[in-house]
Amino acid sequence: MTRITRRAALAGIGGALAAPAFVRRARAAEVTLRLSHFLPPVAPMHTKVFEPWAKQVMDASSGAIEVQIFPAMQLGGKPPQLADQARQGVCDIAWTLPVYTPDRFPVAETMSLPFMVTNAEKGSVALHQLMEEFGKDEYKGLKPLAFHMHDGGKLHMRDTPITSAADFQGKRLRAPNQATGELLAAMGAETVFFPVTEMVVGLSNGVIDGCCLPYEVVPPFKLQELTTISCEPAAGARGLYANTFAIVMNQGAYDGLSDDLKKVIDDHTGPEWSRAIGRNFDEFEAFGRGMVEKQGNRIVEIPAEEIARWRPMADPIYAKWTEKLDAAGHDGAAILARANALLDAGA
Repeated sequence: MTRITRRAALAGIGGALAAPAFVRRARAAEVTLRLSHFLPPVAPMHTKVFEPWAKQVMDASSGAIEVQIFPAMQLGGKPPQLADQARQGVCDIAWTLPVYTPDRFPVAETMSLPFMVTNAEKGSVALHQLMEEFGKDEYKGLKPLAFHMHDGGKLHMRDTPITSAADFQGKRLRAPNQATGELLAAMGAETVFFPVTEMVVGLSNGVIDGCCLPYEVVPPFKLQELTTISCEPAAGARGLYANTFAIVMNQGAYDGLSDDLKKVIDDHTGPEWSRAIGRNFDEFEAFGRGMVEKQGNRIVEIPAEEIARWRPMADPIYAKWTEKLDAAGHDGAAILARANALLDAGA
């Protein structure tokens, strides 16, 4: 029995016990791949990206590849462990955020710095290209399938708006990543960082006054019920931040596929899948904003001239990040320059 076949048999038993959401097949699959992620099964990433992708892979392989999807960390562990779980074979494919393990995947994390986003589709294409040029060796033991970003984050507040740097004073905010937390702190906020899955409790019990997240996170966590005001940068400017994401596959699981099944995986991943995911996230963003409006929450605009005043505050963050990239054996200045060029060119 091959390694893949043994895993398929075990995955079938585990799947029955954990009752995952997965695409059913018409006949027995030759290979079963377990895909793990951290969001609930109602999240758009699950229903609009992973489920359709699993069906596409199954159809393209004539039923030979079954992808079982395990949402909400059903296979155990915490979100920061996902990349290692894929490497170790706990799952075969994982959707993960580089920022959950700060500085470990510095090239992939670069475009999570402040003001490094236009929209999700363009950002995702730029990120994938950046990884092709500078980050091919960053995920050892894993085969990257796609890299993508969400749209620019907004400030979702319990009861007070933020439209100027002065408004950050004394506010306790959940930061989406380390670099953005440094920017918010520079403007006077007290920042905390924990995975988005723990954010609901923080907002519900008043531990935090607000959070910095895109609208697409609103529906799965009912963020519109936990906050009353959303503050968004004026249209046309770079967004406050966007986290980067990686979809990675256990290298051994990929290597164990037959050539025709490897081609199926290759044909349904890569830069075009990154673009498609980014496009989906732009659609998720519009839907999430609609949920905020439907709730009757206030949406206030942060003026473009105010955002322009904030941007120089990120310069020390860029300088420190360049040093981190250099220390990791990269040309930090070249990576940052290329990331900005890709974004400015619309990728």
